Amino acid sequence: MRLDKFLADCGCGTRSELKKLIKSGAATVNGSVVRTADFRVDESAAVVELLGKKIEYKKHIYLMLNKPQGVVSATEDNLHRTVTDLVPAEYAHRNLFPIGRLDIDTEGFLILTDDGELSHRLTSPRSHIPKTYIARLAGKISESDIEAFERGITLDDGHVTLPAKLREIGENIAETVIFEGRFHQIKRMFAAVGNKVEYLKRTKIGGLELDEALPLGEMREITPEELERLYER
Repeated sequence: MRLDKFLADCGCGTRSELKKLIKSGAATVNGSVVRTADFRVDESAAVVELLGKKIEYKKHIYLMLNKPQGVVSATEDNLHRTVTDLVPAEYAHRNLFPIGRLDIDTEGFLILTDDGELSHRLTSPRSHIPKTYIARLAGKISESDIEAFERGITLDDGHVTLPAKLREIGENIAETVIFEGRFHQIKRMFAAVGNKVEYLKRTKIGGLELDEALPLGEMREITPEELERLYER
């Protein structure tokens, strides 16, 4: 990889800005000053510094977002703010996109990344990655509702969902775990048993929980150890 691209991918500046910095002697590779922008760098092993600061290369970025209501899970939209509008400036140079989607009025855990392979693995219909939601409902939850979720719910289009988990955790408050991600699925499942979702928040993907310290609308990087927990069932 070219040195200027390495530094640009790390968010150190534009390619034109970096070419000037490199030419001025501001960059070192493995302890030696490099003044040519097209110098080849082994991003997996080289020690690169710019203006005396070590630059860590990351092939992909993974961000945990606590999505607020009123924001759409898309990269662009003509009417509403998108989740990519919330991305901090330090990641603006990466072509980040959301994995899956949350409805505009749903809050909670959404992943933004530039890793297409991870997106495919998590959203493939065959993956059956569990996703956990907290729902506030208009009506009470019955034992028959819990049993219906366990069997699979027939939605309004005739689709029968995979067996899901439902448990009451408060008055008209339910925790639901589903293993697929159809359009408005949680709302449609509760509608099928005669209830209505008034508030919905995703709290967990696989075995990775939303960071409770993360304010609405904020995001942080997901660690390599946390990434592994996404595949827990």
